[in-house]
Amino acid sequence: MLLVSYDISNDKVRTHFSKFLSRFGFRLQYSVFEVHNSDRILRNIKTEIENTYLKAFTEEDSVIIFDIADSCKKVCYGYAKNEEKDVFFIT
Repeated sequence: MLLVSYDISNDKVRTHFSKFLSRFGFRLQYSVFEVHNSDRILRNIKTEIENTYLKAFTEEDSVIIFDIADSCKKVCYGYAKNEEKDVFFIT
């Protein structure tokens, strides 16, 4: 899994970048996406950042990609999106 966190000052670039990331994963918070990755997806994301977004960044902008190991556990509080795939009905 990847966590992609970004802080982009330009509204248009930020909106375009979030739409780009939504093709690969889902939004956890306003500027954080969870991406279930493969090496190909990670290469695609890095290539797109380097070829498209990097030239539009200012000194205030940043993108951080965290490669999270399978053994990592996630705990969510509040109104975090429920990502469970299985649905159980109790009657």
